[in-house]
Amino acid sequence: MTDLGVGRGGGSVRIPIRRLALRSLRSTERDIHLVLDPLRLALSVPQAAAILARERPAAIFTTGGYVAIPVLMAAAALRIPVVLWEGNVVPGRSVGATARLARVLAVSFAATCAALRSRAPCYVTGTPIRETRDVDRLAARARFGVPAGARVLLIFGGSQAVRRFNAAVVAALPELVERVHVIHVTGDAGYAAALAAREALRPEVRDRYRPSPFLREEMLTALAAADLVVGRAGSSTLAEVTALGLPIVVVPYPHAAGHQRANARTLVEAGAARLVDDDAFDAAALLAAAALLDDPATHARMAAAARALGRPGAADAVADLVLAAATRAPLPDPALIERVARAGVA
Repeated sequence: MTDLGVGRGGGSVRIPIRRLALRSLRSTERDIHLVLDPLRLALSVPQAAAILARERPAAIFTTGGYVAIPVLMAAAALRIPVVLWEGNVVPGRSVGATARLARVLAVSFAATCAALRSRAPCYVTGTPIRETRDVDRLAARARFGVPAGARVLLIFGGSQAVRRFNAAVVAALPELVERVHVIHVTGDAGYAAALAAREALRPEVRDRYRPSPFLREEMLTALAAADLVVGRAGSSTLAEVTALGLPIVVVPYPHAAGHQRANARTLVEAGAARLVDDDAFDAAALLAAAALLDDPATHARMAAAARALGRPGAADAVADLVLAAATRAPLPDPALIERVARAGVA
């Protein structure tokens, strides 16, 4: 067993971690692991059962996947209720398998309920995110030095394949900052080039470009300050932009079984997003994305569509399901969970 130290309010909380014998299935090579992995899985089931029998949790919350299989198999034998949450429109195969071991399902997209093919009750809660309902937009814009009336474009590519985003920003930057203020999350590798591009700008517009390697705790502030987002289609990103009623030009990460593209299509079909393929995203595509800010009517329609999808109370909704499972209480009415998830939507 190892401990994970998690910072909280300046201090830390020690969370015990117990490792099972199985490993993550991230490699597909034909090697010794093809023989060992089934053995590790078989060993992990009694190992998980021993841990659960000792700890006796009232309920288990899981995001599914291969590593959850022995825990959920053990939970079924011990009659411990399981709540599974899935954030993608199209779940992975291992998530689909573990969904059959859950008492209740929580998902971010309605289409996921059918895709999971489980008899368990399925609730559309949205994706649990940081608290957005008390965000002060004016304070956020002041924090980033944005003048009244200025338009703000937030660009971030997540942790994967961010180089394409960075190259597009550097190439488009001289024209881009003549039109909008830009907040750009570069990652460590792209930060030096972004600073050099900033120094090459005319002094009069240099302050309109704010590159940062990472924003971490300030990411929500940046979202609150923005008028338009250009980013990937991870579940949390889409949940935060819709909770804040922000239009997004989404560039799905092209790998990971196409999960992000399916996520993005939901927003596109609702009118809250425009989609640009990863291999088509360049300086011209970025400038075309920024042009949305020159069309107030279209921007307003997209913002309203995003807001209609928002579920800022998703964390509360999921917590209500976990508590009901833990206390063996009747599951809440779906309409109630919908109201909890949508709480705070303007």
